Amino acid sequence: MVAERTVHLTRDSLVRYAGASGDFNPIHYRDDVAAFVGLPGVLAHGMLTMGVAVQPVIDWLGGDSGRVLDYRTRFTRPVVVDPVEGAELEVTAKIGALDGERVRIDLTVVFGGQTVLGRAQVQVDLAP
Repeated sequence: MVAERTVHLTRDSLVRYAGASGDFNPIHYRDDVAAFVGLPGVLAHGMLTMGVAVQPVIDWLGGDSGRVLDYRTRFTRPVVVDPVEGAELEVTAKIGALDGERVRIDLTVVFGGQTVLGRAQVQVDLAP
């Protein structure tokens, strides 16, 4: 096991991420728009979910994000962020394969008892 972490997202988290990323799609902050387009509620940004998922790996690498060689995933389910309760993301990172100084880390990200990222894998270089 490389790392485990629970991350609490709030609507404030979404607003901050929107400001940092420039993604002001209203499905990420307005319940009425999310409902109008048939969503179950306001959704966390996909890239925010990816960032939350990889952060424990970067921390494991001593904060050196430059050692991340590749990161890929598929979005399998949305993360609905409740206006009061927010959303809890449970992130687990495990070594999936080792090839010399290169390691594949497999990520599992769970929200509401269901996996929200599929085949989430991070290739890292262990060499300092």
